[in-house]
Amino acid sequence: MKAEVGDRIVVASGTLHRPSRDGEILQIGEGGAGPYLVRWSDSSESLFFPGPDAHVEHVSGDVPSRRDQPAQDSGSAS
Repeated sequence: MKAEVGDRIVVASGTLHRPSRDGEILQIGEGGAGPYLVRWSDSSESLFFPGPDAHVEHVSGDVPSRRDQPAQDSGSAS
């Protein structure tokens, strides 16, 4: 498994009816391999050694992250 900083890592739940865990990769190991420093979607950060239940979703540099997008106005201007 290889990743780049900014990619998302998704870890499937090992238990039925539990959600998967996902986060943004902040730091990578040598050659893009793990371990990875990850900021999880719950805002916690940890060093993560990926196992067979994890996969990387590569993020293109052209697409801004959700954090970089302006808030949408739900009201209408009349």
